[in-house]
Amino acid sequence: YEAIKQQYKPEVPEYFNFARDVLDRWTEVEKEGKKSKNHALWWVDGAGEEVRWSFEELGVLSRKVANVLSDACGLQRGDRVILILPRIPEWWLVNVACMRTGTVLIPGTQQLTAKDILHRLQKSKAKCIITDDSVAPAVDSVGAECQSLKFKLLVSEGHREGWLNFKDLLKNAPSDHRCVTTKCQDPMAIYFTSGTTGSPKMAEHSHSSYGIGLTVSGRYWLDLTSSDIFWNTSDTGWAKSAWSSIFSPWIQGACVFVHKMPRFDPSIVFETLSRFPITVFCSPPTAYRMFVQHKLSSYTFKSLRHCVSAGEPINPDVMEEWKTQTGLDIHEGYGQTETVLICGNFKGMKIKPGSMGKPSPGYDVKIIDENSNILPPGKEGDIAIRVKPTRSLFLFTHYADDPEKTEATTRGDFYVTGDRGIIDEDGYFWFVGRADDVINSAGYRIGPFEVESALVEHPAVVESAVVSSPDPIRGEVVKAFVVLASDYASCDPEKIMKELQDHVKKVTAPYKYPRKMEFVQQLPKTVSGKIRRNELRQKEWRK
Repeated sequence: YEAIKQQYKPEVPEYFNFARDVLDRWTEVEKEGKKSKNHALWWVDGAGEEVRWSFEELGVLSRKVANVLSDACGLQRGDRVILILPRIPEWWLVNVACMRTGTVLIPGTQQLTAKDILHRLQKSKAKCIITDDSVAPAVDSVGAECQSLKFKLLVSEGHREGWLNFKDLLKNAPSDHRCVTTKCQDPMAIYFTSGTTGSPKMAEHSHSSYGIGLTVSGRYWLDLTSSDIFWNTSDTGWAKSAWSSIFSPWIQGACVFVHKMPRFDPSIVFETLSRFPITVFCSPPTAYRMFVQHKLSSYTFKSLRHCVSAGEPINPDVMEEWKTQTGLDIHEGYGQTETVLICGNFKGMKIKPGSMGKPSPGYDVKIIDENSNILPPGKEGDIAIRVKPTRSLFLFTHYADDPEKTEATTRGDFYVTGDRGIIDEDGYFWFVGRADDVINSAGYRIGPFEVESALVEHPAVVESAVVSSPDPIRGEVVKAFVVLASDYASCDPEKIMKELQDHVKKVTAPYKYPRKMEFVQQLPKTVSGKIRRNELRQKEWRK
């Protein structure tokens, strides 16, 4: 770890574009025969279909998509593009094409409802949306309310009125395209956060923040080289997919392996790790909790040498069981949408099960109190990154169009993550919990505000408070404490609970619905009338 800290001296040039300076460089290395015959992307659908692209092929196809964006859609540098696609090769092409054109990518999960999509389109003022047949109807139902939306691209074999067909345009687009010149601090992408005390925020990242900042993940946490084949199971809607399905592996020239896998299935994961020469694997703790409940001895992961996990804390007993069954450690990492890797269990480090590891060499990470004083080992406080006198270029630039919320993330000389933690005598960080009430269920971060807002829309609900509740598989699930309207007080609790769950699934993304519900007479509140969610949460976790 000390050697890594000494070695890690990233250079941030004035001008930087990941497509030109990293991907096209690997194309040159390939052509010169100086790279192993590893692919850039290897995609399988589980039914026999496969796509394998070299860096050169990725370059040719992404230039064609860049021409689709620039010519067919007339998009200019700085225009915003919303991308909602499952794990299909076109998702990777659009990511790279946006870099080539200087357009700002905004990814979203396919689980977004029409209401979620409307919010994102209106708030981002996106000019273009790219999606498939499953999401297009939701877009059409709200499109008339989005004045900025000019182009809708459909990734489909079929056609739809009012939409341009992506595949037709791609087929006919020229393959020569000159990459725009971007400064390292120019905007590259926007990721919507979970939304805790209000609507989700738009965290803007520059070309260098992920494009150079994730070198530390690729090289030292994932331990990738250009001969590795790396599989990350993240949903394409989350920042983790940018981290581990684009930047970290391709900085190292590794192959990104993708399984379409519409629904997460442990047996498919085991078969895939057995059948394909995957060397490095990343999945959230929820997945590992599912994995260790199976008998892994009937499978042989002959190529697998390194496993990592991120998104929420992983239980030490799960790490132990995985190691017993596979012989491999799980290297936990910690970061946020707004950052790159903050802490990690890097190669060569002793792993302390349950710890997030040590700070990334790219950041000066401390535990601080409410007055920005650095706390000694063993004292719980806020996990924070020093940003004064010099702010790291590997942090988000700001919350787009929201200077007040951006300003609120700084306390004294520090960017405050909103998470609580402890540092031990050996410099290892331990996660305590979130200061901001975000619920982390099966790797999906869910803000209580959105769920509470959805519940209150139902006539049966006077008010509600949403907190996390422990769950053996998902780690935690959404639990709602609900105060019912007098007209509904005598209803069958099971019946009204089912009705409210179905209601939430309809008005917001289905994964956000409360799996547990408790009907109460009143909610605990502060003197000023704010709901004391922490009190309810503590009650849940003490059970």
